[in-house]
Amino acid sequence: MDLSTDLAPLNVGLIGYGIAGAVFHAPLISTTPGLRLAAVVTSDPARREQAARNHPQAALLPDADALWAAAPELGLDLVVVASPNRTHIPLATAALEAGLPVVVDKPLAATSAEAEKLAALAAERGLLLSVFQNRRWDGDFRTVRQLVASGRLGRVNRFESRFERWRPALSGAWRELGDPAEAGGLLFDLGSHLVDQALQLFGPATRVYAELDARRTGAATDDDSFVALTHADGTRSHLWMSATAGDLGPRFRVLGSRGAYVTHGLDGQEDALRRGRTPADPDWGVLPRERWGSLRAGDTVEPVATLPGAYQDYYAGLVRALHGHGPVPVGADDAIEALRVLEAAQRSARDGAAVTL
Repeated sequence: MDLSTDLAPLNVGLIGYGIAGAVFHAPLISTTPGLRLAAVVTSDPARREQAARNHPQAALLPDADALWAAAPELGLDLVVVASPNRTHIPLATAALEAGLPVVVDKPLAATSAEAEKLAALAAERGLLLSVFQNRRWDGDFRTVRQLVASGRLGRVNRFESRFERWRPALSGAWRELGDPAEAGGLLFDLGSHLVDQALQLFGPATRVYAELDARRTGAATDDDSFVALTHADGTRSHLWMSATAGDLGPRFRVLGSRGAYVTHGLDGQEDALRRGRTPADPDWGVLPRERWGSLRAGDTVEPVATLPGAYQDYYAGLVRALHGHGPVPVGADDAIEALRVLEAAQRSARDGAAVTL
């Protein structure tokens, strides 16, 4: 059965129309067969105008209470929370209490305890709870995953992964606020992706060491950070995230017993979405040959075609899960495990010592 054609589309209510909502969720929802963007919630007048232009079929609502009230009329089947991190738990809780499955942008919560409580509520209500970890569908990460699984690298000894940027001045965004309830800073922003990817590749972490620094003038949260994980299988993951890197290191450097895989530059899907492109466009997610990574063993260098990026696969998997035809693409348990690692990183940086999990 083709779920995208044989069943009526699922109606989605999107809360938040900042970068997460406007750039990522709304375009992906709108171009996923089997989904319909039924409502957008934003109180910002400029964002309301933008949403009206880009998604004229969607109802525009001022707040979440209006969404809950309109849910029966809209026939809502799913709520997506793409608002600031501090609102994730209260909004997701309200959605579940309204009887609606929910997707929450990463990080799921500011603490693992909050995430566990939310997951328990979803289980009690028998409702889907998923976390938007789109970077699992980056083309370069998909390529690393294939190479590791195929054994071409041999036994992986060290996995190096970086999200580095050159943004030497503060922007004033909420992610730079120091209140722990905001779950701001690079550890919870970019680190949520880096830790999730490492855990997906090599399984649970047993030891965490971290250095979390606020380098920029006036910075209240970490903006130049390093996290080292020791996985249960013995692999070590070294993860860098920085807004102060004037020279960017390799995106991935994976060192194995049979050779290494190295690639530079970021997956292009975010930039494409910012330019107004969507997965419905030809050649979506395809990286040009000159940007491919390579397998390396001493003087031997072999280019490796980067698999196409596929952010659309997250929401396609969600459609299948909501119809009972597949697993949840990113479950709450994965997010809770990653949050425990992020919390251990905070303790390690505070105490100056590694933390055993």
